[in-house]
Amino acid sequence: MSEPKRSRPRERHRGMVTLRRDAIPPSTADQRLLDSHLRHEWKTKDAWRALRILSEFVEGFDTLADLPPAVSVFGSARSKPDSPEYTMGEQLGGALARAGYAVITGGGPGVMEAANKGVADAGGLSVGLGIELPFEQGLNDWVDIGIDFRYFFARKTMFVKYAQAFVVLPGGFGTLDELFEAVTLVQTRKVTRFPVVLMGVAYWQGLLDWIKGTMLPDGKIGPEDLQLLYLTDDVDAVVAHIREAAEHLDDAKSGGGS
Repeated sequence: MSEPKRSRPRERHRGMVTLRRDAIPPSTADQRLLDSHLRHEWKTKDAWRALRILSEFVEGFDTLADLPPAVSVFGSARSKPDSPEYTMGEQLGGALARAGYAVITGGGPGVMEAANKGVADAGGLSVGLGIELPFEQGLNDWVDIGIDFRYFFARKTMFVKYAQAFVVLPGGFGTLDELFEAVTLVQTRKVTRFPVVLMGVAYWQGLLDWIKGTMLPDGKIGPEDLQLLYLTDDVDAVVAHIREAAEHLDDAKSGGGS
């Protein structure tokens, strides 16, 4: 009689460290850093945390410095393989790879997996930037270069620093966080000529209607801010929009822009 197949043990990646079963702590590094009730740790542990944070930046910079032009793709980890956004993510990843772009995702399941899979099938370079979460996800099988982060802010820096555009597919709170972080950086000119694309017209149209119908009339944004988001369902239009922005930036740098 053959032995019963063992289930894979619970696992959490914390930088270079892999923890399993009872060795997994009840909280994450981000939670311990940000929880205000841990005041007693501010003098004893935060200085050491600063070095750990620095190490995440060094590791990310060193690993990603030689990436070709890349696009960051965001979307829900909960999307199923038979969902429209999963199909869209896979098609998008393939189109970006064929256009010569590496693709950076959060490295998890759902839309992130779809985009990484599309890139891999097209023979491109696929990057996954994972994050330590209470519910461990792990990097999907289609990632070529993977980095596991403890801290969201270090990870977010890599998404922006090494990408020439953001493409945002349907997602939840985390996706909205990444979307509005990108838009804020463009609006405040922390990054220049950085396309932010929304894919999934039916999903995002209500948000854009609210921005245009509520935020704009109330003076919270200006008319020019409405141009910061490009909405489409067309994968080829996404690639063309990103290329056009890159060409415009190249012209401006060379003095050929108006």
